Amino acid sequence: MAQNLPIMAKATAVWLCDNTTITFKQVADFCGLHELEVQGIADGDVATGVKGFDPIANKQLTQEEIDKAEADPSHKLKLLYNPASAGEEKRRGPRYTPLSKRQDRPASIYWLVKFHPELSDGQISKLVGTTKPTIQAIRERTHWNINNIEPIDPVALGLCKQSELDAAVQKANAKKAKEGGVMSDDERRKLVSTEQSLGMDAEPKIPAGMAGLETFTLSDAPEPEEDTSVPDADTFFNLPDDDGDDED
Repeated sequence: MAQNLPIMAKATAVWLCDNTTITFKQVADFCGLHELEVQGIADGDVATGVKGFDPIANKQLTQEEIDKAEADPSHKLKLLYNPASAGEEKRRGPRYTPLSKRQDRPASIYWLVKFHPELSDGQISKLVGTTKPTIQAIRERTHWNINNIEPIDPVALGLCKQSELDAAVQKANAKKAKEGGVMSDDERRKLVSTEQSLGMDAEPKIPAGMAGLETFTLSDAPEPEEDTSVPDADTFFNLPDDDGDDED
């Protein structure tokens, strides 16, 4: 039988690291985490922005149980029975997003919906850690703050990696092609990785003022030779011929 885990296991681990002297292994065993992950929490490299969840105030541990664990590193913490914690280890939710970045999620959802309409709600949910109702509200422009949301790349916001976004887009386009959908030129370009697209040479474009001259090539044509001859004075001043007689 699987061990029941405390509610908000990672937040509980943050509290235990901040408020007790029990070992990383004891915290890891109690919260269902890896010992190195608990060490990362203690060092501030993992769960940045996660607020600690007090297991004593929330009836998951007693102070006596913590005292025993602090006195004996081999003691395993025992979770108080809490019906709400049953099956916690089986719970699978969207990716955790730090509190400091949660306000950026609507902007990233709007960006994905606008520039990658081929992505499903499930893919967007996994990329930025949101819920399908929120995505649907932004798709349908019924979100309460839709008029103030500006689309921002989730990669720039740090909500997902570029490789994760590229993989999701390729998977969505491959599924569409398999179902018989025809990809547009823009969708085909999305299949190219970011590194490849940044390394491509820019295609020559015809200036806007030359519209209608598409049949002409942009190759270097020889320029006409400049006439360097100097006109004589009569030609320059265009003086009339003096055909009359001189007066006496």
